Parts: sequence; structure tokens; C-alpha cells
Amino acid sequence: MDTKELLKKVRKIEIKTRRLSDHIFGGEYHSTFKGRGMTFSEVRKYQFGDDVRSIDWNVTAKYNEPFVKVFEEERELTMMLVVDVSGSEFFGTQSQFKKEVITEIAATLAFSATQNNDKIGLLMFSDQIENYIPPKKGKSHVLRIIRELIEFKPKSKKTDIGKGLKYLSNVMKKKAIVFVLSDFMGDDYQQTLKITGNKHDVTGIRVYDQREKEIPNLGLVQMLDEETNEYITVNTGSKSVRRSYTDHYLDRVKYFEESFKLSGSGVINTRVDESYVKKLLGYFKRRG
Repeated sequence: MDTKELLKKVRKIEIKTRRLSDHIFGGEYHSTFKGRGMTFSEVRKYQFGDDVRSIDWNVTAKYNEPFVKVFEEERELTMMLVVDVSGSEFFGTQSQFKKEVITEIAATLAFSATQNNDKIGLLMFSDQIENYIPPKKGKSHVLRIIRELIEFKPKSKKTDIGKGLKYLSNVMKKKAIVFVLSDFMGDDYQQTLKITGNKHDVTGIRVYDQREKEIPNLGLVQMLDEETNEYITVNTGSKSVRRSYTDHYLDRVKYFEESFKLSGSGVINTRVDESYVKKLLGYFKRRG
């Protein structure tokens, strides 16, 4: 992709997702994700009904009358987008690949965070850490993230969700709002997710294609595994083969749902051919 084509794609995504974040998600995001806590603002004279636990005893002693500390919410937050860039994201039987939908969702979330003057960072993973962009504020930073999501070429096509989560926990020392965007076709990340969920506010966004659930009866078909780059011949005419495929898919979905529930994290499921806008908005409203 040349520079002109890349900038055109970035601009197209910016226009679409910024409009969504400006008109739909800005207020919902603000009310859903609160600040990290309360920070000291000032002291003032004690008034009837004030909590006695907020009395500043040093100032009270100095002026010989009670003064209380006043706190305000610390609004600034850090959002981390943890994005699966493995080979399975380059799948799509509808109008878009999973990767393209993930990019749009990530951009929408990033612009929503920018409206609240929050920092946004990006972590891209396969079965290794592919790219890390430290959290920063501003529109130009969000556009850089979108460019990376569009044009980045991962070294590996395999998936290790646990490795991505572990790296996040090591690199992010303070609590962050974390969105993990993937099809979650991996496993063995439950314990790592639990540790991450204890430290951060985590939401898993599963992007999937309706054709992934089952294989149609097409007889003998040669298929390419995007993660191993191997061709295999599959007898789709066999009921047991089709059933095994569906069972494996449903096991991965169940593992995703249970793992996030056990860790106290949120989940969003969205198909590539349906509105992720409704899914995000519904999730924000339920949480808010």
C-alpha cells in the first residue's frame, strides 16, 4: 500500500469513527469509565453536615477552627487497545475482514477516549508481542494508531492471547481501561486474564464471522490454515467432521465467555455483518 492509499484509508476510518464517537459514544464513555480516584483540591471551613473524617487537623490547629479537605474526581484515564493481529483475523465471508472491523472499533474507542482527554496506547500481539505504542494524548496519536492497525505486517500468524495479557500487566503499572480485540480462537489464557482483571478494567470484544461456526457440505475441500500456513484436505460431506468443527468452535467461545466472567471482566460479541455501534452503546449503557 503506497502512502497516498494509506492516508486515504486512514481518513475514511477517521471520518466514520470520529462521527460515531462525537455524537454517540463520547458521553456514554465518560459516564461508564470513571476516574482513578479522588485527588486533593483545597481546604475550606467546616460546614454542618461535612464528614468529620475529612477534617484537616493541621490547618484546624493553625487557625483554631475546623477546616476540611476538599477532593475532586481524577478524571484522566489511560485506555489500552490490545489487538490480536494473528492470521485468523484475515477472515471474512461478508463485506469485511475481522481485521477491518477490529480497526474501526479500536478507532471509535480511541476517539471517544480523546474526547475525555485520556491517553490511548496500543499493543499488537500474535503468539509474540508484535508492536507496542505507549499511551499518549491527542488526535495525531490516534491517527498513528489507526495507521499501524491498517498497514502493520505481523511477523507471526499464530495466536497466544495469554502472552499479550502478560506483557500488558508488566508494562502498565497503573490501572488502565483495557479493550482486548480478537476472535478469541485461542485458549490457555484464563489465569493470565484473571491476574490482568484484578489490576485493570478489562473488556473482551470478540469479533467473528457467521461462517466460522459451521462448515457447509461441499464435499472434499482444500483449506488453508491462516495461522500455520498449511493446506489440508477436509471432507465436508462427513457429518462427524462438520460436527467436530462446530464443537471446537463452540468450545472456544465458551472458554472466552467463562474466562472473562471468572476474571470479573466485560464481554462484547459482534459479528462482522452486524452493527458494532449498537453492541458498544448497549454495553456502555449497561455498565453506566
